[in-house]
Amino acid sequence: MTARARTLLAGLLVSALLAGVTGCAQSVDPIERLGKKAAERVRTHAPQRPTAATYRRWGLAAPLAPAPERPDRRPAVPGAGPGLPPVVDHVPTRDKVVFLTYDDGAERDPRFIDMVRELRLPVSMFLTDSVVGPGYGHFAQLRAFGASVQNHTLDHTSLRGLPYAGQRAEICGQQEKLKHRFGIRPRLLRPPYGTYDTTTLRAAADCGVSAVVLGRDAGPGRLHPGDILLGPDEPDVTATMTRLLRRIQSEGLTPARLEDYL
Repeated sequence: MTARARTLLAGLLVSALLAGVTGCAQSVDPIERLGKKAAERVRTHAPQRPTAATYRRWGLAAPLAPAPERPDRRPAVPGAGPGLPPVVDHVPTRDKVVFLTYDDGAERDPRFIDMVRELRLPVSMFLTDSVVGPGYGHFAQLRAFGASVQNHTLDHTSLRGLPYAGQRAEICGQQEKLKHRFGIRPRLLRPPYGTYDTTTLRAAADCGVSAVVLGRDAGPGRLHPGDILLGPDEPDVTATMTRLLRRIQSEGLTPARLEDYL
C-alpha cells in the first residue's frame, strides 16, 4: 500500500470514529427529539402568509388586520417592589391590539394547532410540564410559526403560601425544562390559578422571569387595546377562537405578540 493510500485510509477511519462519537453525544429523549424534528420540518416547509381563502376556511369573512410593525410601548410597567418583576393584566398601549394567551390544554384540540399554524396567530402558550407531557412536539411546531412558549410551573401547584424553596423549584424547574426542550428560557410566568404572593415574585425574579402575566376572560363587555385575553379551558378551542377573532375584528382590534409589548 502506498503512503498516499495509507493516509487516505487513516482519514476515513478517523471520520467514522468522529461520526460515531457525535451520534452518541446528540442522543436525547424521544419527546425532545420529536419536538426538534417537528420544528425542523416546519421551518423547511413553512407555508406562505395566510390568504383570504385561508381565513374563510377558518370561519372569518375577512383577513385579520396586521399588527403594527413598530409597537407603541408606553412607559414600562413598574415592578411590584425593589428587584421584583411587575404583575401585568393589561398592557398600556395606544395600538389597537389585544393578546391571545392560552394555558395547558389547548393542544387537546388538534384543529387548534392547525388554526394557529395556518393563520399565523400570535399566541402565547403558558406550559406546565406535568400537564403537557408528550404535547411538547406540538408546541415545537407552534413555536416555529411564531407562537411563544412561556412558564406555567412544573406541576400546576398553587404557589401562594408555599415556602420560597418550593416556589423556586416550581418556577426554575420549568425554566430549565423549557430551556432543555426548546433552547429558550421564558421571560414570562403565569402562576397557576392566578394566585401569587411576594415570595412568588421573589422566586420568579431569581429564576429570570421579567413579568408575571395575568389577564382577563373574554366575557361580556367591550374589549380594550392592550387586553391580555385568557383562552377558555374547553374541548372545542377552535370554535371558541373563531368567535373571539370575529369579535376582535368587529371591535376594530387585531391580535399581536405579547412579547413585543412586554
